[in-house]
Amino acid sequence: MSKDFEEASTRPFAFVDALPEPSLVVRGGVVVAGNAAARAVLGDSCEGEDIRLVIRQPAALERLLRSGPADEEIELFGLGGFERRWMMSVAAVDDDAKLVRLTDRSEAHAAEQMRVDFVANASHELRTPLATLVGYAETLREQGDDLDAATRSRFTGIVHDEARRMQRLVEDLISLSRIEAERFTAPTDALDLQPLVEEAVSLCQTSASERGCDLKISVADGLPRVAGDRAQLLQVLDNLISNGIRYGRTGGPITIAAAAEGETIHLRVSDVGEGVAPEHIPRLTERFYRVDASRSRTQGGTGLGLSIVKHIVERHRGRLSIESRLGAGTTVHVHLPKAEKASS
Repeated sequence: MSKDFEEASTRPFAFVDALPEPSLVVRGGVVVAGNAAARAVLGDSCEGEDIRLVIRQPAALERLLRSGPADEEIELFGLGGFERRWMMSVAAVDDDAKLVRLTDRSEAHAAEQMRVDFVANASHELRTPLATLVGYAETLREQGDDLDAATRSRFTGIVHDEARRMQRLVEDLISLSRIEAERFTAPTDALDLQPLVEEAVSLCQTSASERGCDLKISVADGLPRVAGDRAQLLQVLDNLISNGIRYGRTGGPITIAAAAEGETIHLRVSDVGEGVAPEHIPRLTERFYRVDASRSRTQGGTGLGLSIVKHIVERHRGRLSIESRLGAGTTVHVHLPKAEKASS
């Protein structure tokens, strides 16, 4: 144990214990005091250690060990975990001691990274159909008179399909933005799930017929009402049923079931199909995540459907889970609070 630490045994810097964030006092390059939050991040034995063994980041150490004014902030990486990010602030305590405070910026950094990734992904998703639109539109404008009727019809069909793809993507982006803006306000309307399920099935019937899928409804009699936003719950059902039609086996059944379970209503949508490998399941609700990107685009998916479902369920103070087996199919479970038990 260093001499500096022995001299500090009476804890003249005990004020650090009252600080909420990880905090240290460094004197002569040695940690002479540290609070519980600092020990949790840097190790129980950080007090009495050379600061170069506690914080092994050159830029931070250079700032800590040099003389002169101490007020400065430096970003640190990896303390307490590979993904953790901190802002280290340094302030003079007395002539030869410095207070080091670590502010956790991990969540803020993750949120910013998500925003950057979201913008990049959205731009990419819009750029692809836009490039197709421009290419075929230019061909029709410049060579339209030279094309036979069948080719013109095929080109205009492609232009229409790509325009609709962009429209669906923009609508989903707007919807996601609106849901996120409302996430702090839990819906409180008491809604019957049976007519919502029937309406969603009716809306999806045409696409189900095209794939030869049989939509089966299994809603328990006397089902209690749920606390919810009608339009958003209809969107949840539409997205889940559409996914079942899109990714389930051609001609396979899709079951939409609902029953009371404890203090919640358990809604599930099941398909019979290829299923999803276990490693993909945790990422299915990420924006623009696709197990098979080429297949999703071919079948008209925007990559936002399950992300929208997740955000709507969270706004309803519900719970979402997905189970799937390769070669067997996928079931999405949604638990929603009963109307009389809903809370904000």
